[in-house]
Amino acid sequence: MSNPYVPVLVLMGIAAVLALGGVGASAVIGPKRYNRAKLDAYECGIEPTPHATGGGRLPIKYYLVAMTFIVFDIEVVFLYPWAVDFAVLAGFGFAAILVFLALITVPFVYEWRRGGFDWV
Repeated sequence: MSNPYVPVLVLMGIAAVLALGGVGASAVIGPKRYNRAKLDAYECGIEPTPHATGGGRLPIKYYLVAMTFIVFDIEVVFLYPWAVDFAVLAGFGFAAILVFLALITVPFVYEWRRGGFDWV
């Protein structure tokens, strides 16, 4: 009688060996021609600046779009399995998903108040 998790552990081991082997091989085999230009930070050919342009605050729009993507991702990850096994979960599953949806509206309200959904 075999443990059902053995294939998963073997697959994880193979993935780890391949990942670490690739990183190790690139460190050993890869070219090592370092110079000042390659070691400097690259910013589209412009000399890097220590501060934001104009010294002001950075716009939050990028982070709001990223947060929207993450929230939608989390929502799909939890709603899809619930929708597949809706009949099995019955009342408890319905109550749990209502609590989840109530909690997931908090970041949506935050984004809406910060202007994350204004695409103009």
